[in-house]
Amino acid sequence: MSQIYNFSENGLYLVLEVTGEKDVRLLHFGATPYDEQTVTEAQKPGFRLMELQLTGEDRAEYHGRTHRATYPGLRMQYDGHEDTRNSIGRKLEISLKDPVTSLRAVQHFQFYDGIPVARVWAVLSNGGTEALGVEYVSSFALTGIDKEGQASRDDKMKLFLPHTGWQSELQWRSYRLPELGLSHLTDRTSKRVSCSNTGSWSAAEHIPMAVLENEEAGTSLFWQIEHNGSWHWEIIDQYNHLNLLVSGPTEHDNHWWVKLQPGEQFVSVPAAVGTVSGGYEQAIGALTRYRRVIRRPNEDNRKLRIIFNDYMNCLWGSPTTAKLLPLIDAAAEVGSEYFCIDAGWYAPGEWWDGVGEWLPSEERFPEGIKYVLDYIRSKGMIPGLWLELEVMGINSPKLKDTDDSWFFMRHGKRVKDRSRYQLDYRNPQVTAHATEVIRRLVEDYGVGYIKMDYNINAGIGTEREADSFGDGLLQHNRAYLEWLDGIFARYPDLVIENCSSGGMRMDYAMLSRHSIQSTSDQEDYVNYAAIAAASPSALTPEQSAIWSYPLREGDDEEVVFNMVNALLLRVHQSGHLAELSPRRRELVKEALDYYKTIRGDIPEALPFWPLGLPTQQDEWVSLGLRKDDRVYLAVWRVRSEESGSRAEKVIPLNWLKGKQLDVHCAYPQGFAGEFHWNPADGELKVSLPAVKTARLFEIRIKE
Repeated sequence: MSQIYNFSENGLYLVLEVTGEKDVRLLHFGATPYDEQTVTEAQKPGFRLMELQLTGEDRAEYHGRTHRATYPGLRMQYDGHEDTRNSIGRKLEISLKDPVTSLRAVQHFQFYDGIPVARVWAVLSNGGTEALGVEYVSSFALTGIDKEGQASRDDKMKLFLPHTGWQSELQWRSYRLPELGLSHLTDRTSKRVSCSNTGSWSAAEHIPMAVLENEEAGTSLFWQIEHNGSWHWEIIDQYNHLNLLVSGPTEHDNHWWVKLQPGEQFVSVPAAVGTVSGGYEQAIGALTRYRRVIRRPNEDNRKLRIIFNDYMNCLWGSPTTAKLLPLIDAAAEVGSEYFCIDAGWYAPGEWWDGVGEWLPSEERFPEGIKYVLDYIRSKGMIPGLWLELEVMGINSPKLKDTDDSWFFMRHGKRVKDRSRYQLDYRNPQVTAHATEVIRRLVEDYGVGYIKMDYNINAGIGTEREADSFGDGLLQHNRAYLEWLDGIFARYPDLVIENCSSGGMRMDYAMLSRHSIQSTSDQEDYVNYAAIAAASPSALTPEQSAIWSYPLREGDDEEVVFNMVNALLLRVHQSGHLAELSPRRRELVKEALDYYKTIRGDIPEALPFWPLGLPTQQDEWVSLGLRKDDRVYLAVWRVRSEESGSRAEKVIPLNWLKGKQLDVHCAYPQGFAGEFHWNPADGELKVSLPAVKTARLFEIRIKE
């Protein structure tokens, strides 16, 4: 006799079935109550709570490279569950046991009060007498993600994927599943739609998240994998339903394998999974609220101080006292609150392959670097420095103090990428070295801001003290997070920016700790508009650092475009401010003065995209933030249509239809451009004078 367990929490509906044979099935995880008609008795065996593959075990069915029908996944039996509450919300723990190997598994669901998102992970425990090789374990498995509605999944399902790359971050695209080769032709196929990351850049090609919309049902399922290394998710089909599997690294996809000794535990990579009524915008809204809850509480995400950084389209990693002093003066004059000296402060000339000691260059700073840092403080700003503490250059003087145990090793050789070695944070000597560098900067130099960069990808992992290359990488990933937690515990007011050649490690293992994220190394301010506008899809707006770098040779509209890029997010000011004309520098100050009047709303606002998630091919781009009766709307006219220039664009604001609004152009003041609100149609008509122009509108809802 089967037992059905119904759970309802924060708008999420979860249904478990435990059969008389103790088989556990997750029949439903959705935004609407479970409809028993959507799953037949014959289909229920495919609704696995967990997929788990051990070495030497069989697989059932034709699987190709998919992770369906695993053993002992198919053999695991119900061993009880706990339903409790903690300080953040409800907690479900469903226990399973393999009667053959005595392997135990617990599937965790942590809910968050008021938010339709659950954090999910699995814990494996070897209760037997023999070592077990783990090839795959799901952090979350859900069959029937297409079961609501009558239409074919080929027609009703739409998958939103955030493609990303260096200087080309956050390129969202939407797909019907047949466009990705997964047509509904059989009840199960070897084809899968999947995304993986292998290596230490977690967002090298995709942000570890996705949104799947069921247009007929009017609901969306979404997920993000919260890991700073290798990860994998896939959508497959079985029993005439679609199946989502979310995990950390796997053997087949990421070179990960672990030997679980008797008495040992393994905790899978956590993920967040949720579902909402609505489309991608509602999904990202729920994720935004969730991301704010799981993030380390910090002052930086409340105050949103303005950062000046001397790198981008400015000093390009070659700072000196003489170059910095006029920049510091100009940055203070326009209203910056942090001043970060970027790369190069530790070497007299070319520094790329010599990093690792992190001592200031006497040639660059003959008076000592503390002279410059103190000068920054004298101007009312908090000083910052750039670091890259996870690597050591192949010509670093610090190498004399190290041995192979400090580094990633593969096939007996140190892992090398772009003339740097990858440090292994499992080694206490490495973390002691890194901690001392932080101590010196904070306590001896008075630094309050660190830009922590990471410009290599360590690849599949390390063989040293690991069961597999991927196991070594996963251990290192977790050791680095543990070290970072210790640094923030020691220096809770220190701001450490997460940067990996821009946005190459944009994940919520890192961003649950860091208050701010570099979004891109994009050097062209026009190309940056779409990246900036898309950034709140992957992280909260108050964590999204956007470069604004007025050019020496630019005009007034170029300054305005640069500033609009950043004004709804985190301002990462740069450029040769000291060399701008007084008029153009005043435009920078006008923008920053305005930013200080609205930044209090940003940490509580939710993003929206009235023209859709932006792409680099769009002629017009728009990003909005809304909080209570206030709306902030950025509009960029990026390029012309092939047939000619079109100066006017209709911005649909359907949710404001019928309302009387107070709309004004908040930045810049006194520039060309027109706008008109039509309440009957819920449309704001915007006219901009030329390509490469942008405006920021502030809207107040009157009724």
